[in-house]
Amino acid sequence: MSDVNEILRDGAARIDATLERLLPSAKTEPVSIHRAMRHSVFAGGKRLRPILCMEAARMIAGQLPPGIEDLGSALEMLHTYSLIHDDLPALDNDDLRRGKPTCHVVYGEDIAILAGDALQTQAYEVLAQMQCPPDRAIAIVGEIARATGTVGGMIGGQVMDLENENVTPNAQIVETIHRAKTGALITVSIVSGGIYAGASPHQIEQLRSFGSSAGLAFQIVDDVLDVTQSSAALGKTAGKDTATQKATWPAVFGIERSEVMAEELIVHAFESLQCFGAAADPLKSVAKYLVLRKS
Repeated sequence: MSDVNEILRDGAARIDATLERLLPSAKTEPVSIHRAMRHSVFAGGKRLRPILCMEAARMIAGQLPPGIEDLGSALEMLHTYSLIHDDLPALDNDDLRRGKPTCHVVYGEDIAILAGDALQTQAYEVLAQMQCPPDRAIAIVGEIARATGTVGGMIGGQVMDLENENVTPNAQIVETIHRAKTGALITVSIVSGGIYAGASPHQIEQLRSFGSSAGLAFQIVDDVLDVTQSSAALGKTAGKDTATQKATWPAVFGIERSEVMAEELIVHAFESLQCFGAAADPLKSVAKYLVLRKS
């Protein structure tokens, strides 16, 4: 198995450099919005979604295709926009994210809302200039739009998450929320990397299956960490899901069973990559990290 620490370190450095290049500087007018965007983007995220994107592309192409960092950075912009909005008082009302004050705490709700909007807009500007063939670019944009939308996508999952607070959760609703709110963006990160690198239709479906299992495992572990780790370890407010009676995996299955189910999902995810042989080892290493992490 590949050295996951090296993959994560190198991948994060590559994406940070690309984000620095793509985002307006803190001195670009109007400075308030650009400082707010950069505050959240450079708050110390692990860059897991762009790393999954790049490793999927590397597996298909045998090396990192030119310009893949731009696609990964666009995905990170979309992820960060979702976090800014998720933390707003009208939604989860969180004051801490990635170990730092949330965007609205520092810049106010008005600028935070606009910063999230601006990151989404910036992401699609980047996607419009991808270096892959036009048919692949169009397919990627469609995949990402659906994954962040209302039907089985991130926004739809957020809505269901809000509407199911203070309601006794069941397995079906928790899985539906998790697959949409978190899993869809993780899955599309992997699928879009494959498309960028020229994956065949069969390979794309194997990547989609892998991402679906790995994405759900990631969120299950996130739920477990919320009730087992401190705020300092997580970089966000621990115990928030329990306090707001959110629909979570441990609330339905308990902590121990949740951990076992996350590990089973990773095993299933690995099965989807069997056809790629040893070329899939780096991607498998990152997926394994998703369930072993402690923050």
